[in-house]
Amino acid sequence: MVSARAVALSAPLSYPTVKKILLLVVSHVAAAALGFGAGVYVLPILTAPTAPALDEVTALAAQAQFTGRFRRDLTDSDALHWGEGTVAVSRSAVSLEGKIAPGPDYKLYLSPEFVQTEADFLRLKKKMLRVGDVKTFENFIVPMPESADPAAYNTVIVWCESFGQFITAAQYR
Repeated sequence: MVSARAVALSAPLSYPTVKKILLLVVSHVAAAALGFGAGVYVLPILTAPTAPALDEVTALAAQAQFTGRFRRDLTDSDALHWGEGTVAVSRSAVSLEGKIAPGPDYKLYLSPEFVQTEADFLRLKKKMLRVGDVKTFENFIVPMPESADPAAYNTVIVWCESFGQFITAAQYR
């Protein structure tokens, strides 16, 4: 004889039950994706070191050979990927008096050509010099490699290495 439990387990699920299960799965996946996205955005802000003082950035800028401006209106810049402020380039460092959108794994590059799109960056990446990591989002100072010649380039670029995302650029020469 078949038990009532075995019959209940072998019976097809009703439409309202399937709908509830599907709704739970979709809502949990959406919440996990939202949480991951928020974590990617917020974690770099929480773990960023203290930004250099304005007087330190200003002193470096006064010694710079070149200056340029990060602008929010570049082709591949958007609400989450942007920079604004004055970039100063010298033989010893690249500094920013301004802000860039927070994000993970930012790298600073020097390029021989002005770049404002991901496609242009990828096309020229082999000709670029990777200067170093950008770890702060309001003012930064990135030391220049000793062998670097900033006069051999004309543009500073901030690039998100993890996500292959263009952030901002400034032509300085």
